[in-house]
Amino acid sequence: MLDIRFVRDNRQLVKKDLEKRNDREKLPWVDEAVEKHEELTGIKAEIDKLRHSRNLISQEINRLQKQKKDISSKVKEVKELPGKIAAAEEKFQKVEDRIKFILRRLPNVLHESVPVGKDDTENNEVKRWGAIKKPSFQLKPHGELLEQLGLADFEKAAEISGTGFHFLKGDLVKLELALINFAVSAMEKKGFTLVEPPLMLRREPYEGVTDLAAFESVMYRIDEGKNENESSYLIATSEHPIAAMMTGAVLDEKRLPLKFCGISNCFRREIGSHGIDTRGLFRVHQFSKVEQFVFCRPEDSWKIHEELLKNSEELLQQLKIPYRVVNVCTGDIGAVAAKKYDIEAWFPRQNNYREVVSCSNCTAYQSTALNIRFGNGKAYVHTLNSTAIATGRTMVAIIENYQNQDGTITVPDVLVPYVGKKVIGK
Repeated sequence: MLDIRFVRDNRQLVKKDLEKRNDREKLPWVDEAVEKHEELTGIKAEIDKLRHSRNLISQEINRLQKQKKDISSKVKEVKELPGKIAAAEEKFQKVEDRIKFILRRLPNVLHESVPVGKDDTENNEVKRWGAIKKPSFQLKPHGELLEQLGLADFEKAAEISGTGFHFLKGDLVKLELALINFAVSAMEKKGFTLVEPPLMLRREPYEGVTDLAAFESVMYRIDEGKNENESSYLIATSEHPIAAMMTGAVLDEKRLPLKFCGISNCFRREIGSHGIDTRGLFRVHQFSKVEQFVFCRPEDSWKIHEELLKNSEELLQQLKIPYRVVNVCTGDIGAVAAKKYDIEAWFPRQNNYREVVSCSNCTAYQSTALNIRFGNGKAYVHTLNSTAIATGRTMVAIIENYQNQDGTITVPDVLVPYVGKKVIGK
């Protein structure tokens, strides 16, 4: 969320950004948040004054008692103060809650380079890599091919778990593990610390890492109590628990940046009907992902954003999968990121580029909500995240780009040491 001090000092910038996002209905909230913050200051002063008065009157009562003088008027006066203090504290809480409500729903301020657009069709292409080769034969749908080869079972998974789940078998499991180990090895060499996070996160920290109001509909909620504040959620990405891992911390500036590599299963209710292959591994409820996550000083975050993108590009280049990079537009970026790149791999059967990597600089948006500071504790760190490898989508890209006419799949050279063979599906 945005820091109220930032909103107060940059009121017109925040409004201009809402205009850029075509999020005009939130414009009145900017002034309201600032006005409520000023009101909060006044209420706090009133509470402090009442408490001070209570202390002074209590001291006066003690003095009068020692002098054996009448204290009845002072006792009456002091008995009225707790009610006044409680009323002021209740008012303070209501105003503070309203400010938090607004700040959690105002989106991050975008970087000036973010293009204006209504949806993903208006993302700006930054570059392309790799030669696109037209297949010399008709490629099979990856889901159909995997079932024919006995490497996956979507039908039985749908029967026992629901649509959007799958069984992976044999060499396909090895291929997925190979992608994970390949990405993990690369991240370790770049100084990332491996993290296997909890697969559940409570509501309060989840509200700190993402726009839960918008994201909750695609998440699996687990009710542990009678109200929603006691609920937990299966994580949608390891980015979320890794960000929350530092909640309330003041990080040593000398140790920044802190680079983490998250390895986890991820869970999302959405599957949709994007593309031409809805039965398979591309858009599913459960998938594995290797994630890059960084805590850093504000002045370093834009350089690190480019570094994370480069790391992800290098992995696809080593896999020899053609791709393009797009600068995500205002209508597609969401509330948390100040700037986001997507890497879209080439899928020859679909004759299209489709997203396999998302790389975001969230600046101080997450750290403000989670109260993660650095140095003397006066400034918030910046947080960044990027997919290293999302195994399901990357396997689909491999199956489409490395499929052979006889129905086998050639294993990319960099994965052969992990898989133990050059071809799967024989």
